[in-house]
Amino acid sequence: MTFLRKIVPIIAVLWLAQAHAADLGRSAVEAELLKQDSIYQGQGQDRDKGYTVDRPLASYADGFPSEFARVFGKLTPQDRWLDIGAGEGQAILDYYTGGYNNAQLQTGSLGDKRAQAVAMSIEDRRSALWQRTTSTLPFNQIQYFAGKRLREYSSDELGHFQLITDMLGGFSYTNDLALYMEKVLDLLAVNGSFFTVLQDVHREDGSNAPYYAGSPFLTEIADADGAELKVCSWLKRIACVEVVCEPRAHWKPPLESYRVRKVCNDVKVPPLTPLHYQAGTPPERRYQVPAVEAGSSQPTNVH
Repeated sequence: MTFLRKIVPIIAVLWLAQAHAADLGRSAVEAELLKQDSIYQGQGQDRDKGYTVDRPLASYADGFPSEFARVFGKLTPQDRWLDIGAGEGQAILDYYTGGYNNAQLQTGSLGDKRAQAVAMSIEDRRSALWQRTTSTLPFNQIQYFAGKRLREYSSDELGHFQLITDMLGGFSYTNDLALYMEKVLDLLAVNGSFFTVLQDVHREDGSNAPYYAGSPFLTEIADADGAELKVCSWLKRIACVEVVCEPRAHWKPPLESYRVRKVCNDVKVPPLTPLHYQAGTPPERRYQVPAVEAGSSQPTNVH
């Protein structure tokens, strides 16, 4: 009995210490997320120089996998395109006004009808050019959603899309990468494509080092056994998708670009536990694949 009386307080102290450490960890992440929100909301001279809000459509063709030009060029008036992290919506404005000079992306004369396009941004950055362009187009031909994160929208609000793009948007900034991919793939139509990139990440072929000496890669994943899991490899574990990963070494910092094509509806995204988040443009993020419990199994990629 004396032994039990001694051991119970020790267990209680250990539990309280672990709980306190967990609380401190949550507080640190919450503080970084608040810093990140202040980056999102910066305007004018107060905007972080690394936070780009006017990226043109030509940069999409330059940064995304090579298949982007072909997929984009096949959009029809019956199709829908969602651009996440659109900022001022410059890429969509370029599409509608012909304000880009890239032969790969020419989809016909300016008189041709375009796909319906939806811009999404946490902060409302619609410009006078956006307003003027909207006024010349049919109702809801281009739309702008702001004020919420992707996960806060329902599929009823947004509908489904044949093309979703994210050029250094939510895929690079979210704290919950698995949830973000679940939402994107829920909005993507079967045979539709999601194009995105990550800056300064360990590429599929493992041939690159972090861009900044002495610093880690910006996004890192540890597998359930603690070994490194590259982002490309994690994406390829998602059920019901086909994934292509391509380097874009001429960007500074360099990119790895991704095309994720949805091939069936039974999508299953492998879970990730967020471990670290440090605000930035983009932020530093660390994830861990949780251990598989007895009697369960990891989702497999079903085509």
